[in-house]
Amino acid sequence: MLSRNEPGEIPRHIAVIMDGNRRWAQRRGLSTFAGHYAGARRIRAVVESCADLGVEFLTVFAFSTENWKRSRTEVSVLLGLLRRYLEVDAKDLGRHGVRLKIVGNHSLFDASTQNLIREVHASTENNKGLTLIIAVNYGGRGDILQAAKSWQAAHPQLGFDSLTETDLSAHIVTALAPSPQLLIRTGGESRLSNFLLWQLAYTELFFTDVLWPAFTPAVLDQAIAWYGTCDRRFGGSSSFPSVSDSSLKAS
Repeated sequence: MLSRNEPGEIPRHIAVIMDGNRRWAQRRGLSTFAGHYAGARRIRAVVESCADLGVEFLTVFAFSTENWKRSRTEVSVLLGLLRRYLEVDAKDLGRHGVRLKIVGNHSLFDASTQNLIREVHASTENNKGLTLIIAVNYGGRGDILQAAKSWQAAHPQLGFDSLTETDLSAHIVTALAPSPQLLIRTGGESRLSNFLLWQLAYTELFFTDVLWPAFTPAVLDQAIAWYGTCDRRFGGSSSFPSVSDSSLKAS
């Protein structure tokens, strides 16, 4: 197998850290709310572009476990936008064949938000289009910890010395998807910010100065074109799926 991606190859799974909403608003003399609202509206265009390109999974980082440290007003704005997205945008995407999965710890959300999440999951479960995974109240370290606890609960008779990478991968919250082949982070920062730490072990990382509300299909195309130049050897001399990525072989 060639170690270099084939020209024009499209990654099956793209992950995005959507950064820069507040700076985008500040540069325009707008409120923080306006920046987050513009960022939320940008998701739809990226979903549509990914679906048109044949991307099968798109995971976006909407709200981290660390975001609770922000002001009460900003947290309220972010959670309000999440509810609006679930009530309006998510249901509309579902009618167009998108399957939605909201991952993370939902126990801190109010009952109405938790009900909306369950409704979106149920109503889009059988959709055959792109799967949009939205990470809310999510942290990569917590994901690994909950996966280990989930495995132990499922195998109480076994000790942790029996746990394998494949076993743990089955309990990660994004187990329904292969590990991302491409991560895009907007906003000019070059860090993972506790996002998908287990899943990104062999992911190609694309960083751009473009702020998320200004992210366009042209920048997405640029990232995918860059991905096509990457030499993906997974630590060996030729390209092959990692042990935790057996789902890559699925049709």
